[in-house]
Formats: sequence, C-alpha cells, structure tokens
Amino acid sequence: MSPVSDMGAAGFALFWGLTALAAGVFFYRVGQLLRYVSLGRSADRTGPGIRGGLRTIWHLVRQECQWKNFTRRDRAGLGHAFMVWGFLLFVIYYVLFIVIASGFGIAHTMEDNAFYVFYTWVTDIIAPFIVIGALWGIVRRYLVRPRRIEGQQTWEALVILLTVLVHPVTHVGKIATQIAAGHAPAGLGLATPPLSTAVAGLYSGAASLEAWHTFWFWSHWAFVLIVLAIIGFTRYLHVVVALINDLTRRPPSFRGMPERIDLKDPATFGVARVDNFLQRDLLDIQACVVCGYCQENCPAYLTEKPLNPRLIVRDVKTNLLRNAPRLLRGEPPVIELIGGDREGSIPVDALWSCTTCAACMEACPVYIEQVPKIVEMRRELVQMRASFPDELLNLFENIEQRSNPWGIAPADRAKWAAGIEAPAFEEGKTEYLFYVGCAGAFDARQRQVSLAVARILNAAGVSWGILGRDELCCGDSLRRLGNEFVYDRLARQNIALFQERGVRKIITGCPHCFTTLKNDYRQYGVELDVVHHTQFIDRLIKDGRLQLDAGPELGKVLFHDSCYLGRYNQIYQAPRDIVAAATGRPPAEMERHHKRAFCCGAGGGRMWLEENIGQRINIARVEEALREDPQTICVACPYCMLMFEDGLKDKDADERVRVLDVAEVVAAGLKQPG
Repeated sequence: MSPVSDMGAAGFALFWGLTALAAGVFFYRVGQLLRYVSLGRSADRTGPGIRGGLRTIWHLVRQECQWKNFTRRDRAGLGHAFMVWGFLLFVIYYVLFIVIASGFGIAHTMEDNAFYVFYTWVTDIIAPFIVIGALWGIVRRYLVRPRRIEGQQTWEALVILLTVLVHPVTHVGKIATQIAAGHAPAGLGLATPPLSTAVAGLYSGAASLEAWHTFWFWSHWAFVLIVLAIIGFTRYLHVVVALINDLTRRPPSFRGMPERIDLKDPATFGVARVDNFLQRDLLDIQACVVCGYCQENCPAYLTEKPLNPRLIVRDVKTNLLRNAPRLLRGEPPVIELIGGDREGSIPVDALWSCTTCAACMEACPVYIEQVPKIVEMRRELVQMRASFPDELLNLFENIEQRSNPWGIAPADRAKWAAGIEAPAFEEGKTEYLFYVGCAGAFDARQRQVSLAVARILNAAGVSWGILGRDELCCGDSLRRLGNEFVYDRLARQNIALFQERGVRKIITGCPHCFTTLKNDYRQYGVELDVVHHTQFIDRLIKDGRLQLDAGPELGKVLFHDSCYLGRYNQIYQAPRDIVAAATGRPPAEMERHHKRAFCCGAGGGRMWLEENIGQRINIARVEEALREDPQTICVACPYCMLMFEDGLKDKDADERVRVLDVAEVVAAGLKQPG
C-alpha cells in the first residue's frame, strides 16, 4: 500500500520533487549560514577525535542537555527529551520506510517483515510522548509563561511546537489505515501496534480507505518536508548546531577563556565588528533556542543591571544576520556591534556589568560561551577606543607600573610573612612555590589567610617557599577587563620567572590566580602543576599529615562556592570536606550552591569597579546567606571574603556573622606540639 507507486510516474515525480525542493532550501540556507560564519577569525584547533564523537553521540542519546537545568520547579527538560527521542526514532523510520521504501517503490519488500512490525511498535509507543512533550511546551510557553521565556510567545515558537505536535498524529493515521486495509504491519501473523490498531477501528469498512491512507501519507510527509525546509530559518537549527557545539566544545579548563592576542594581527586586539569574532563564536550562537536558562542565575540580570546573557547572544546573532550579506560584498556593516540603541547592538553598560562568573555557560544546554564574547568586546573598548570606567585607569596604571592593583611598592610583597620568616623559593631545594597573589600579600584581611596557609604548610612539613618582592600579579583582572596588552606582558614575565627559578609546583589561595596560572597560561605552552590551597589542605588531611583538635566554636557554618573555583575548575567537594574535618560536621548550604551558586560580584574585574546600577550583587548573596541564619560563612577566595564582609556590614550583621577562609578554620584547629 504505497501512495507514491500507486500514482505511477507522477507519484514518484511529486515525491522526489517535493523532497528535493525541501532539501534544496535546507542546504541553501546551511551554505548561506556557513558563509556567514566563515567571516569570523579562525583559531588553531585540533579535531574532536573518536572519543569526542562518541561523547557527543552519548550526550544526544541520553539528552544530557535536558538534565542540566532539571529541577523540581522546572521540569521542561523532560518534555523536550520526549520530543527529541521521538525525533531521533522517527528519522530512522523516515529514511528506511519513506525515503527508501516509498521513494524507490519497494514498500512491500521493506514492510512485509517482522522488523517493520517491530519499528511500527516503536513509533506507536513514542508518538504519544511526542504529543505530550509538544502540548507541555505549548502550555508552558503560552499559559504558564515562566519568567525565563517572558516575551518569547512568538509565532515562530508556535509553528515549531505545532509541527512537532501534528507529525506523530499524521503518522498514526497512516499506520492505522494500513492496518485497516490489512496491509503491513497487519496480515503478517504478528501483533500490531496498539494505538494505531485502536485508531484503525475508525476506518473499519470505510469505502474511502485508500483515499484516507493517501491523505495521511502525503500530509505526514509534507509536515516532515516543511520542517526540513524551515530548519535553517528557525530555532529548529539548534538540533544540528547543538551537536556541532558539543562535538567541538573546548575542554573544561579552556571554557570561557578568551583567545591570546596576536600583536601582528590587529583583528585580535578587540571585537569591533561581528566579523572580528572567532568562527566558533559565530557558530555556537546559531544553536540558541532562547530558552532563557542563561539569565536565570546571572548575577547582573537578577540585580537589575543592563546585562542579559540571552540578549547578548540574540544581538550578536542579529548583527551577523543583518550585516553578513554586506560584509561578504566588502561593504561596511549597517548595525554597529557595540553602543547602539537597537536590536543587534550591545549596550556598553551591559558589557561592563558582567562578572564572568560563568553561570550562563554552566546553564546553557547547547554549550554557547557568552563570557569570551563579552571579554573580546571589552578588549575593543579598552585597547582600541580607550573607553572604560574612570576607576579602571588607576588599576591599569598600578598593575602596569608596580604589578599590583593598589600601586604598593613591590618591596612590601613579603611583609605579610614578617613574623614567620617565610622561606624563599630555591631551585632544586624547594618543592612548592606558595604564590601568594596580590590580595594575599597586600590586603590586610587576606594577609591573615596567607599566614594561616603558611602555618598549615609548616605543620604538615611541606617544602615551600615564596618569591617575595619578585612575585608579579598573575594578570587575571586585566585579562577579564579587556586589557590584554598588559596581561600578555605579565604572563610572559611570570612564565620566564618561573622557568628561571625552576618553579614547577605552585600552591595559591586565590581561585583567580589558580585559574590564570593553571589554565590561561597553558595558551603559552606552559604546563604548571597548580593546586588551590583547598585541594592541597584536603589532601594533607586525608593523608594524615595534619592533626586537628576541636577548634573554636563556629556555630552554624555556611559555605559559599567561588565561581572560579567551582564552575571554572569543578572544585566543590574539597573545601566542604575540609570544613567537615575541622568542625566535625559538613557545612550547611545556601539555596543556590555548587554549580548553581550565586556570584559574590567581584569577578571579571568588577572587584575594582563601583556598582551604581541596580542592587549590589554582594548584597543579594549576603541576603541569601542570612536567610539560613549562620554564625560563620566559609569562603575560599579573597574576593569573596571582601564582598561578604562588606555586605554583612551593610546589613548590620557583621557582629553576629563572621567570614572565615577554610584555611583559617583549619589553622585554628591545628594540634599544638606537646
């Protein structure tokens, strides 16, 4: 029973004509988008390899992207998973039993067997789940309207959901009329699929059965071809690009990292036009489905700043689609990328609002990297336009001239250790360099943490030393703020210094220094063995090299995850294990913790900027902490320490809640000799 072959030559001409038209539209649009993406800069990248390919296939089958944001309050991922699993199974059906079987006139050969019956059972079972998923999506988007998709009740979204909803219905109608006519999957002595069999009862004895089958076949295939044709013009495109993003995404240690500057290539000095982005930046945005997950934990967006990571992606994509045809012809763009006041142009204040906390990248189900795009546009503002907030001028000058944000004399870098006579690092004799960092060396509060780390290292008999006045800033804030020129110089100086002194193993107490030394410096071909002090202390405790007594009573202890320790480096358990070992019980958690932890507000160079728009981010986080009624808040980052202490003072809670670094908790509980 094949409507194509039953129509003779006209049927085959119609089938292949419509199929070729839809495929032609699809491939034309794909080719057009590839030309647009090719406008970007290329980057040296190795291929994903077999392991990367297998990982992507597994993620697709498991629907990894759907469970990243699956919570008791938001189960939308389940409905989407129903639709995707159904789509994958139906694609196999389309290829085998429509394109090959009907398209080549061998339907009877392909369908009169047990495998066909089995596969009609598969599609019969999955069809209701696709319908449920589509109805779920329609109800959520147009009736429930969660905040993250506010304003996204568009005709495009409705068309997509309706096509998803209708195509399994037409498929069941097609199979049902085959069963009613006694054709496969009926008539083979095997059980027929239950849903289609039940629907077949509606056609029992119908004189127009063949006409109904023809209607269901062609309507079903028409919906499939419509979807194929519109993929490249709608959010359906994410089905393809999300797989490419997964396949080509960078290793976790490079996620969110901007590319190195090339002093011979002005295009790397900053992104002024959309074609200054890397090709992968122009590709990954094509996967955006405007789900809004990226904004749900964005500290800037949630504290009423002008930044919304969803709109960053939207504006870059809009700018590309509007300007690419002109750029391909060698004409100037019609929409400026930065500073305009219409869709496709990104407000300057939005760029400076970012804390580079990576909450958006962590939540994005299709692996879009928003942070590097923001940093690249900051480079344009800083390096090419000299347009940046006034307070950054002193920061840039201080780091460039004295290698620390405060402009304090380098000779004072070792003053924190005056009372303990910290040893100098000696090549061949010292195992670990304690890279103290600018905050650990110069900030009065953070100096206490540095002393605590030193006490712990001494108590465990670790061979360690410092560089003292020769230590330089790692350059983290410079890089995230867009001053790549000075960062590049500092990075090269640090690497040369480490190589000259024979430094191979580094301990640091700052997650920003940790990330920069461990991850960013790898772009220079350097592989340093860098550990954060929480990792190192945790290892010392578990190896039995530290003996702890009951320290001072801390009351209810709450732990705050640093963005650069957690989301950037996946270090979540070590600091918690330390607190548990030192206090006898694990720390309590805030409402948002681990991968969903809320930023303190100081990352991305925001430590050095005034916060004049909306609520202060650190106040929002402190309020969240105070709802848990803690007596102690434990941190593992100097920036977090400062932001929490300032926030507690503003909330008049500094008398009843104290902030301690995990190293201070351990140092206070060290067993005293004798």
